[in-house]
Amino acid sequence: MASSGRGIDVRGEVVDLLLEKIASDRNPSVTMMNMVEELLAPDDVPAYVGVLLDKVKTERYPSLAMLRRLLAVAS
Repeated sequence: MASSGRGIDVRGEVVDLLLEKIASDRNPSVTMMNMVEELLAPDDVPAYVGVLLDKVKTERYPSLAMLRRLLAVAS
């Protein structure tokens, strides 16, 4: 993937940062989730799906939008 001139994978760093924020926020920002989905590489999908699954599992009444997002990313 693209990296800065110093060998840093900026895309990967941003994805990791956003995944941490999404995981720690009870109601993550739709904008952050959209950004992650735009930046996802195939290797990132399992981590993102895991974060979304954890969100769905911990809610008594999971958001339909979150379930739809999860299904869209997983397919």
